[in-house]
Amino acid sequence: MDDVLLILAPGFEEIEALATVDILRRAELSVVVASTVEGAVTGRCGVRVVADTALEEVLAGEFRMVVLPGGAKGTENLRNDARVIELVKRHFFSGRYIAAICAAPTVLKACGIISGRRITSHPTVRDELKEAILCDDRVCVDRNIITSQGPGTALEFAFKLVELLRDKNTVERINQGVLARL
Repeated sequence: MDDVLLILAPGFEEIEALATVDILRRAELSVVVASTVEGAVTGRCGVRVVADTALEEVLAGEFRMVVLPGGAKGTENLRNDARVIELVKRHFFSGRYIAAICAAPTVLKACGIISGRRITSHPTVRDELKEAILCDDRVCVDRNIITSQGPGTALEFAFKLVELLRDKNTVERINQGVLARL
């Protein structure tokens, strides 16, 4: 079983996706970056990224964690992809971690898994998440759901994922070179 699946859709937020992949790989976690489209996928700021694989190739896989970066258009594309919804639900109901940042918690809403859970998000989508218990923390953990607010919280989000999948010592070791304010 690979450790992490991070799913890219056109319009993804580059900082949230790439900072997260970088920190997770520094922690020596196996991270598979899968794209919902063939070929390079373009982020919200026009950065083109070649994913490790197509989402179709990993749909049957099992991961310890599924990560959804935000970006308004990227989130809309994730939310409208039945493959993403099914994969997130399957992992969630198996007790595995689901992590979403920025607008991506709306994908969790589409999966029907946020009711009564503490989550945070980008301020622009908070009104869409009323069935959840909204939290103002920059990163919020409620059992197997981890959420964060946006590009400015991406490193904190990534380090929290490392803490959950590894430990605090790994976070401290990696941050000696990264120098993030945690």
